[in-house]
Amino acid sequence: MTQTRTAASFAPPVMEARRWLDGVDFPADRPLINVSQAAPVAPPPEALRRHIAETALHVPEAHLYGPVLGLPDLREELAAQWSAAYGGAIAPAHVAITSGCNQAFCAAIAALTGQGDEVILPTPWYFNHKMWLDMAGVGAVPLPTDAALLPDPDRAASLITDRTRAIVLVTPNNPGGVEYPADLVRAFFDLARAHGLALIVDETYRDFDSRSGAPHDLFADPGWADTLIHLYSFSKAYRLTGHRVGALIAGPERLAEVEKFLDTVTICPNQLAQHAALWGMRNLGPWLAGERGEILDRRAAIAENMPRLAAQGWRLMGVGAYFAYLEHPFDMPSDTLARDLVARAHVLTLPGTMFTPAGDAAGARALRIAFANVDRAGIATLFDRLANL
Repeated sequence: MTQTRTAASFAPPVMEARRWLDGVDFPADRPLINVSQAAPVAPPPEALRRHIAETALHVPEAHLYGPVLGLPDLREELAAQWSAAYGGAIAPAHVAITSGCNQAFCAAIAALTGQGDEVILPTPWYFNHKMWLDMAGVGAVPLPTDAALLPDPDRAASLITDRTRAIVLVTPNNPGGVEYPADLVRAFFDLARAHGLALIVDETYRDFDSRSGAPHDLFADPGWADTLIHLYSFSKAYRLTGHRVGALIAGPERLAEVEKFLDTVTICPNQLAQHAALWGMRNLGPWLAGERGEILDRRAAIAENMPRLAAQGWRLMGVGAYFAYLEHPFDMPSDTLARDLVARAHVLTLPGTMFTPAGDAAGARALRIAFANVDRAGIATLFDRLANL
């Protein structure tokens, strides 16, 4: 019997975790702490919502099909801001607007691979990347990371075969939170270029990087477009998750292939979402800086509370952007522990088994904490509950 494309992969992890809540009561004095999903739950700032409403009322073309690769003004704005931020030469012709960053990844893989090809993914990996590779008939080759959750270019080189088409990096990382050093990103770029591969760098969380200045120098390389594919999400920066708007930056030849995929799947990105992203880029710089400051303060709160858990055998493997990745001390796999935490601690988190290959020992020891919607006080309460297990 033929296996379908979707049957080749696993159930969506966030949806699976939500089903663990069925039948569990959470009293008012001990409510659920949900740290399972990396997405802001608050709406966009009021000024942006007003702009969306005004656009819907007064811009008729916002309700029609638009260019497959996105609004020209948004492509131009992103190219200009990214050129300044990364010290490189990015033209509007390098930019495609997508229906979220997940679609940008899917489009990149469709443009790069054929049936049976391979893509190298550091583990722990972002589960939707693995799911799409499964459904696309592309082999996901796991690249285990070190104790600091950093991938090794030399180890990656040993995994390259004649079927390898790309290496994927996510920085700041999901699920690990770590920010890849610029020289490490450059080493992977050089490795990919030497083997004629694409380097896909997913920078969904770049707006919450703790470092100042450009996180890498790849766009400053005059020939960056022969190797680099950059992915981005407006969803996290401007709280536009429900509007689905992301971006892909690559060479024009690759964008010609990406355009085929996008035209077939969505025809064009959401028009209102693109107008919202453009307005956000032009008007919400100070507001976004405040959002970054809040996330960095929550990151600091994780580190400040960690000694209580460290005394009980927990280890903070990585923290940054929206995430903390913890090694737990219990004699049970993390998927069992995560379910147990719902009833015993009223905490919903995701186990490391959702971010690693089946049977991976490191995944069985880890939990991901997504703290984008838990403030400093909530983080303290979360650590109280974990410490009292």
